[in-house]
Amino acid sequence: MNSAATDFFAIAGWLGWATLALTILTVLAFVLGWGFRFRLVGVTAFTIVLIGGCIGFALGFKQPVSIEGAAPFNVVYDAGGSEAVVAVAPTIAPEAVEPTLKQAAFNLFSRGRYSSQGEQQLHIRLRTILHPQPGISEPLYLGEVKRSLNQLDDEAMQILVDPRAIARLAAAENG
Repeated sequence: MNSAATDFFAIAGWLGWATLALTILTVLAFVLGWGFRFRLVGVTAFTIVLIGGCIGFALGFKQPVSIEGAAPFNVVYDAGGSEAVVAVAPTIAPEAVEPTLKQAAFNLFSRGRYSSQGEQQLHIRLRTILHPQPGISEPLYLGEVKRSLNQLDDEAMQILVDPRAIARLAAAENG
């Protein structure tokens, strides 16, 4: 468990103690007929809501995965479905393509993804932009990864690197 999740659980614990104290204070306020007793009911209920929020954050917080050799990338298309596209700089090293695809596959995984065609795989494509002539931009897809939409540790993850695209990238960098 990462430190942020641990922190949220600790905060939820402290809020639990605060809720217990506020509950005792609220009961005391009703017994003694204090004028602000209904405000205490609201404050106590709100601390219960805060506990639920902290627990939700702790359970849902996901630390990004960092894989050695992966290049930095930006997500350029991701509608929360079964397809996504990430972009890298045209200066990416050929040996960084596969680790970058693997890192994108882990970081874009979410159990909340949907598939309109009933497909059970997340398909992520890695691309860069080449500029063969001034004023002309051309996308170049370097590879793709297909992984399960349901399992975080997907043993059957398929990483495909396009050797022709890698060669074209190298030629564009040298020429």
